[in-house]
Amino acid sequence: MRRWRGLKALVHDAVDATTELVEEGHESTSRSVMRVLGAIEPLAEPARAVDEVRRVTTHGVLATIRAVNRAVEVVTDVGLDAAEHAVRMKGLPVEDPAVPMRSDALRTMRGIGDAAMGIVNGAIGDRLYARSNGLDLGMQLRHADTYLPLEAEVDRAAVARVLEGATSKIVVLVHGLMATEWSWCLESEAYWGDPAASFGTMLARDLGYTPIFARYNTGRHVSENGRRLAREIALLVDAYPVPIDEIVLVGHSMGGLVVRSACHYASEEGLVWTAKVKRVISLGSPHHGAPLERVGLVAARVLGAIDTPGTRIPARLIEARSAGIKDLGRGKLVDEDWLGRDPDALREDACREIPLLDHATYHFLSATVTEDRDHLVAKVIGDLLVLSPSACGERLAHRTFPIDVQHFGGVMHHQLQNHPAVYEQVRRACASEA
Repeated sequence: MRRWRGLKALVHDAVDATTELVEEGHESTSRSVMRVLGAIEPLAEPARAVDEVRRVTTHGVLATIRAVNRAVEVVTDVGLDAAEHAVRMKGLPVEDPAVPMRSDALRTMRGIGDAAMGIVNGAIGDRLYARSNGLDLGMQLRHADTYLPLEAEVDRAAVARVLEGATSKIVVLVHGLMATEWSWCLESEAYWGDPAASFGTMLARDLGYTPIFARYNTGRHVSENGRRLAREIALLVDAYPVPIDEIVLVGHSMGGLVVRSACHYASEEGLVWTAKVKRVISLGSPHHGAPLERVGLVAARVLGAIDTPGTRIPARLIEARSAGIKDLGRGKLVDEDWLGRDPDALREDACREIPLLDHATYHFLSATVTEDRDHLVAKVIGDLLVLSPSACGERLAHRTFPIDVQHFGGVMHHQLQNHPAVYEQVRRACASEA
């Protein structure tokens, strides 16, 4: 029911946003016409008068559309309230259970819907959070097919039931932008002959790790998700049913930045779980930023500077990209990297250097679409989203101690989550002594 409310609210917000774009298009067209007619003295005054009538009429029509839209929103809210009450009276669950983590989940409507939620959160998740929209994924940790009940007052017995058979070794896997935890099973059937295979399940089988998958709103700032993940892991560790010997953190793409941010905030807040972290593995994470986001920023500025509907409207749409996407442009990890700064500035101050955990081993894995890392295509597009030097963290100030850097040629960005060659490297890393 929460999703239905969120979807309905999103539709109403989209109607409002569309009216704003229509108004922007009308005004841009008007300015273009008036620049011509205003220069012709006999036509200047009549043109201004006609344009004023147009402006008033357009404003009235669009205001009516907004008013009707909000009235429909109120009426449908009442209907959903009644439907939810009826469901509760029948003793039926109000929320759907977790979508099974299988590569064939996209063959079901629930799987498609869950993937769509990940995309929507990545695109506008900051606004979903700000408006308390039911589509906001928030932050949850999952084991097998159940989300862990990690609240302020943790029900230890409930957590123990979900984590039945838990081992002393935990691996936490954090997905990337516009995804959900389901993405760890992407192409599993093709790669492994098992649609339920993932790095988590295979590390459990091969090395005895208990896999925990994070699910979060990728449209929020990396630092916001990092702080939240730090606290979720703290709740997990506090409620864990057996003593913990080690924690391994694995992040794909944005997930690698969220992991680094979580370690930073956990250290700042004195959360003891960081002492258990044995290794941190980043798969295609843009530690120095992602050039594709910076290209989008330049495109928005260029298009916005041209006063035509065909350029101003696309510019507005690009500018509306989420805070999470904007953070990827520079690899921002902490609040100071964005608080009080213009996220759309073409030139920004350098991001704050965040030290790595000095007792953990770090593994940075990169990929390129070409087998040859030095190929011109690889240097330009990397793995399609992240360039190899950024994924390898070549400019980080941590080079005073060794970091295991591995490269995979002929592998695309999304394939880093489940590729057999990548898993073999992850398995070897986890099996080795720190």
